Parts: sequence; structure tokens; C-alpha cells
Amino acid sequence: MNNAPPIESPSRRFTYVITAFAVAEVLLHLFSNAFAHYGYFRDELYYIACSRHLAAGYVDQPPLSSFILFISMKLFGDSIFALRLLPALASGITVYLTGLIARKLNGGMFAVTLACLIMAITPQFLGTNTIYSMNGFDWLFWSLGAYIVLLIVISEQPGPRTRRLWLILGITLGFGLLNKIDILWFGSSLVVALLLTHQRTHLRTKWPYIAGIIALVIFSPYIVWNVAHNFATLEFIHNASSIKYASQNPLTFISDTILVMNPLAAPVWLAGIYFFFFNDEGRKYRLVGYLFLISFIILIVNWHSKSEYIGPAFPILFAGGAVMFERIASRRGFSWTKTAVPSLVTVSGMLLLPLALPVLPVQTFIDYSKTIGIAPSSGESNEVAALPQFYADMFGWRNMAATVSRVYLSLPLKERNSIVVFAHNYGEAGAIDFFRGEYPLPKVICGHNNYWYWGREDSTFSTILVIGGNLKGNLEVCDSVTEAAVIRDKYSIPYENNLPIFICRGFKMPFAEIWRRVKMFI
Repeated sequence: MNNAPPIESPSRRFTYVITAFAVAEVLLHLFSNAFAHYGYFRDELYYIACSRHLAAGYVDQPPLSSFILFISMKLFGDSIFALRLLPALASGITVYLTGLIARKLNGGMFAVTLACLIMAITPQFLGTNTIYSMNGFDWLFWSLGAYIVLLIVISEQPGPRTRRLWLILGITLGFGLLNKIDILWFGSSLVVALLLTHQRTHLRTKWPYIAGIIALVIFSPYIVWNVAHNFATLEFIHNASSIKYASQNPLTFISDTILVMNPLAAPVWLAGIYFFFFNDEGRKYRLVGYLFLISFIILIVNWHSKSEYIGPAFPILFAGGAVMFERIASRRGFSWTKTAVPSLVTVSGMLLLPLALPVLPVQTFIDYSKTIGIAPSSGESNEVAALPQFYADMFGWRNMAATVSRVYLSLPLKERNSIVVFAHNYGEAGAIDFFRGEYPLPKVICGHNNYWYWGREDSTFSTILVIGGNLKGNLEVCDSVTEAAVIRDKYSIPYENNLPIFICRGFKMPFAEIWRRVKMFI
């Protein structure tokens, strides 16, 4: 009788390695969430508000992420750890898919390991999944879509399996669109890529078109919502491009992308471009490479694109680049790259990790960022202070709500029955909404994005507590304006620090006119 232990199949070993990286990624985020040194992020407060106003769409986003958050909060609550649980899981699945893509590109153990490693510690990817937003799910949908497209490429001839893959791709892109509309770049790139490669034979079948119809049907509620709301999302995109992101240009887009994807990891993803378009083995997968390249060109032409827009396409290059480096390392005289490349990626990734994941106490982080010579920054036209915008936007919200509450409680009881808080942006409004369960606070109204729709029907108040602004501006609208307090938080973004709170009484114009003026889709 043979008592020798069973030999594990190579495919099983690959599964173990990919799963290990995926689990490690999830645990890294859970560790950071469990010891959350910072607070709720500005956008998280807005997402929570959207989840409490479920609809087929919102000014600045499709509805899927808000519905997911609604279910998540029902199941797990609204603590920081609970709120960020699903982004952590999404990050692990994305790492897993990156490993699968590398394996399907005929990558061996080195390629799969390198692809998972670089994906897991890429700064932008870590930062995106640190908080709850549609962006973390966006990486997941892009990676899943790329994996399905790769399977279609590998299948070569249209057949039953290919037909199923097209249907699954349509569903994936549909829900991807319902999460974030940048999946349109994926779809556009796929169409052009099919025309540019020998896979154009798929266009002679009905299945790509059925996939497109499926995606459109799933996405249609958001289209209908925009039609009913005078195409508010197009207004938002126009304003964001021309005002909010006016400082962005192709040069900043490229330089910021290199930085947030880890500059020392650039050789890997550049090798990915080479693999898909110039390597004899990789060219047969060129269709997948085009998903990145054409999306990149679209964003460059757009001019005011942010680096985060192209991020979800990078798992494709990480996988291709890892396979390319594996081939290079197999050549005589290049075996040293098997140690050098992963070591370089790991060391640089760990050095940059505190910039993307809030694992350090705030003062320790400030000292650390000074030591490595990286100054606080903003991806928007905003002033920053001690912390980069990403971290500064996690400070000040509880204090803001508490300060507004003190002013509210200082007013006579009769006046408190006819009062609202006016906030200038959805972060402030979201903070007042969220912390109403902790502090006595009235309803909040705001003209920023979807808050404008939520507040336009309410005109039953006679007194407004205004967060921010100035005396002169408030006197243009109200008969009586008194400064009652000042909100201070040294770590918050500068424009949220030293904010006065005004008590405003009596309107000089109809509320409908005031509401028209405060509308801000940006």
C-alpha cells in the first residue's frame, strides 16, 4: 500500500498563493479600520445620507453604491469598522482577480506572486479602499470585466462558453455602470479594441450586442432619473471639469498617476504595455491591453482628468508586466530580477503605505511625511495644511456637529421649533445629518449636489443656523445676522477650520429665489 501523501496539483498551489494575498489585503484593511486613528471621511457622510434617501440616481453618482451601503448598515451598523468592511472585501477580491489574470496570461508562480504583491500595496488602490465609496467597487468591476474579456480572448472561436461569457460581461458592465459611469470608458475601449484586433470576428455574432443591451437595461434607471432631473449629472460633470478640477491637465494627470501607483513600480506596468503590444507571446492578448491604452487616451483628451480615473485599469498592466518580468528573469544573466523587482516594489510600497492607509496616529503621520519629504497635497483646487486632503477630510465633523448643537440649544425653545441648519457643502450637511443621533440638532439643508433636491421643498422655518460664509453675504439674504460661535479643528481641511456659525432671521426674498441661488452641482 502506498502511504505517500498526495501531491498537490500546480493549479491548487496557485490558488493558495492568490488566496493568501487576497486574505492578507482584507486583513490589512480590517486592522486599519479596527484601530481607526482618524474619523469618518467627508464623502462617507454623504454616502450615508444618500443611503437614507434611496433613489434611482443622484446628481454625482449612480445609485448602486448607496443601495449596497443601505443593506450594509442594516446588517452591520454605521461604525467606521462596519462602514469600511465591504471596501476591504472588495479590495481582496480585486487582488484575487489580478492574480487570476496573471495566471491566465500563462504566468508562473513568480508572475502571479508579483502581480498580487504589486496590486496589494499600490498606494492609490489602498487609499481607495480605505473608505466607503463607489470607487473601491469600481476597481472590482474593472478587474472582473478585464478577466472576462481575457477569457473571451482565450476562447478564440465563438461557441457556447463564449456566449455565456458575453452575457456575464454584459451583466458585469451593467452593474459597473450602475456603480460608476467611468465603466463607459471600459465599454468604449472594448469596442475600439475589437475593431483593431482579430477578435473583431465576435462582432459578426449577436452576443457582443446582446451584452451591450443587457448593460444598457441594467443602467437604464440612472438614465431615466437624469431625464427626469434635467440631466443633472451632465451639469455636475461640466462644473467639476471646468471649476473643481480646473488645475488638472495631461501633465499633472501623468505625473500624479506615476506617484500614486508607486513610482518604483513603474517598470512593472510599463513592462505590461510592452508585453501586450510588442512581445510575441503577449500580443495575442492585445485586446486586453487596449482596455488600458484607449481608456488612457480618452482621459488625456479630456484634459482635466484626475489620476484616480485611470487607476482601475492598472491591474491589467500589473498582471501583464509581472508575466513579462518572469520571462525576462528566465533569460541568462537576468535571474537577479526575481529578487530585485519584488524587493523594490515591497520596500517602496511599505514606505508609501502610511500615505494611503491611516495606520499612524496623526502627529506621527505628519512627522513621517516630513521625514520622507512628501508634502500634503490635494487632487482638487483646495488649500491644504498639516495633512493631505485625503486625511484632513477625516477630521472636524464631530466637532462641527457639537458646536452647531451648542448654538442650537442656546436659542429659546420656541425658536428651536422653527429652525434649520444651512451647510455649504455635502460634507458639512452629512456631518449634521449623521451626528443628529448623538447631539440635539435640527434638520440640515444644503445646495450641494443631491442635498439641493432634498431641501428645496422645505420653507417652513423662520431661523437658519448658517455654517460658514460671512456677515455681508448672509445680510444679502436675511434681515438679522448674528455670529454665535466659531468651529475650530487644527487637523481639518483649512476651508472647514475657523468657520463662523451665524444665526440668521427673516428673509429678504422668497425662499424659492434663495434656493435657486444656492444650487451647486460640482
